[in-house]
Amino acid sequence: MRLIVMRHAKSAWPDGIADFDRPLNERGLRDAPAAGRWIRENGPAPQVVVSSPAVRARTTCDLVTTELPAQPELRHEDRLYGEPAETLVEVLRELPDVETVMLVGHNPVLEDLVALLTGVTVEMKTSTIAVLTGDRPWAEAGENWAKLDTVTTPRGVSPA
Repeated sequence: MRLIVMRHAKSAWPDGIADFDRPLNERGLRDAPAAGRWIRENGPAPQVVVSSPAVRARTTCDLVTTELPAQPELRHEDRLYGEPAETLVEVLRELPDVETVMLVGHNPVLEDLVALLTGVTVEMKTSTIAVLTGDRPWAEAGENWAKLDTVTTPRGVSPA
């Protein structure tokens, strides 16, 4: 099993906008497609993508998946917004029998999730991708279920 954990791209903080509704800023709009290209080039691409329903995560997800060779099944999951890592493990345990899944969500819970699943602490800046592999089914996801393969933070190029 391959799990791609991605923190949403850089978001804006406009006045009067609730946290849930915050959009991506210009850098986020550049970095999310760069992350999608990195995933495509370092495949395999996810067959299922589970995203937080928050605007910045959904937009990140949309920009990432447009760069993939095939459109994955997309799910918006309320439990990826504001819930602890143990709740995200429950989401993983409910996944269908596919090889590669991607989660798009928020910090600090994504750092907590990677630490729980691998025993390794990583810093998940905006647009950071952590790739984990496990040899047991999704239904058995839990403490030390996977190993950490890669952590990267693809960045888009600013217009000249």
